Amino acid sequence: MALLDRDGINIYYEVHGAADNPTILLSHGYSATSAMWRAQVAALKDQYQVVVWDMRGHGASDSPEDGALYSEALTVEDMAALLDVAGAQQAIIGGLSLGGYMTLAFHATYPQRCLALMLFDTGPGYKSDKGRAAWNQTAQLRARAFETEGLAALGESEEVRIAQHRSAAGLALAARGMLAQVNDRVIQSLPTIQVKTLVLVGDQDEPFIVPTDYMSGKIPNAAKVVIEQAGHASNIDQPAAFNQAVLEFLSA
Repeated sequence: MALLDRDGINIYYEVHGAADNPTILLSHGYSATSAMWRAQVAALKDQYQVVVWDMRGHGASDSPEDGALYSEALTVEDMAALLDVAGAQQAIIGGLSLGGYMTLAFHATYPQRCLALMLFDTGPGYKSDKGRAAWNQTAQLRARAFETEGLAALGESEEVRIAQHRSAAGLALAARGMLAQVNDRVIQSLPTIQVKTLVLVGDQDEPFIVPTDYMSGKIPNAAKVVIEQAGHASNIDQPAAFNQAVLEFLSA
């Protein structure tokens, strides 16, 4: 069990594969954990150094009580620190759902550290204040559910069903500080992305079909892939097809 000390907050991470291979950093979705990437680690670790981790408030990472310690900016800095620990000045950055959004946020902050991007079942945020407010209302509802129901509020979706968390309070704070969005910085950054980008979605992940089309149209070097018979956790629903799409993208 490896822990990264970030100013007294322990971040759980795993590194698989040889350090002299290209590095891939994979970030999970909200209320999931690094466990969701098991099939991808197995498929990638012989050719790449694969780093997976648990975000603040999730899994085996710490859940500080101060809500100010959960934010998009701090998540991006956690990602940069993980690359430093792995000895990777540059890496292929990828993530699903919230992890995909944080992948875009990382690129907006550290474009020079990105060799390529992989965006799975995710969206780039909102240009309009109205759209962002509606999303943030949903994030607040998620937070209140964890505060009142505890970990029973996780639900039964595939990526969270296999997750093990230490703190429902941490998940509530993560919803308010990391799932909620404060501006349109990420969506406005899409045309500036110059690295090759895989934009992938499950064909049954209806809320993210339109965002996938939008991102693939706005990012100059984007390749779009739709995984058949897959929902929001496309990497778990159809791991073979998902891994094939990722390996084909990386080999190109």
